[in-house]
Amino acid sequence: MRIISGKFRGKKIEAPPQLPVRPTTDFAKTGLFNILSFRKNLAGSTVLDLFAGTGNITYEFISRGVAHITSVDHSKTCTTFITSTLRKLNAENAEVITDDALKFLEECHQQFDILFADPPYQNSPVAEIVKIVFSRHLLKPEGLLIVEHSSSEKQVTEPMADEMRKYGAVAFSIFVAK
Repeated sequence: MRIISGKFRGKKIEAPPQLPVRPTTDFAKTGLFNILSFRKNLAGSTVLDLFAGTGNITYEFISRGVAHITSVDHSKTCTTFITSTLRKLNAENAEVITDDALKFLEECHQQFDILFADPPYQNSPVAEIVKIVFSRHLLKPEGLLIVEHSSSEKQVTEPMADEMRKYGAVAFSIFVAK
């Protein structure tokens, strides 16, 4: 995997093969960050990366100058790898938490400019994530919730749903806090 833009552009990161993950493709990641850069000034933003896996998305946000990012994954192997990689990048504006993502959301008291979630594609809790995020007001006004899911899955039709973008087998449903 590699960081595609920003301060660490082109940096390759070798994730251990035993991590229980499905990293976002460079094609989808490029599309995602094109959307984000069009909608938000990433510099100075606060971000939550749920189901962080290898930290692929976390490193992109760090590279693009976010003020702070919190990365959450239930796998201790994943969070140990993310912590190690962030240390190598000298990223002091990041926090890594080993926890169940939905449990973390239920107990969270912080608001974010951007919340990115990449849950497992099978039995994906997209609707539950959307419900928790908006019922607990975890986004700042005009904050974005982006949920990655299979492009064969229908977009969640919540009142806050803004759009869905497809990149091959990957799709991003985007929600905006009003």
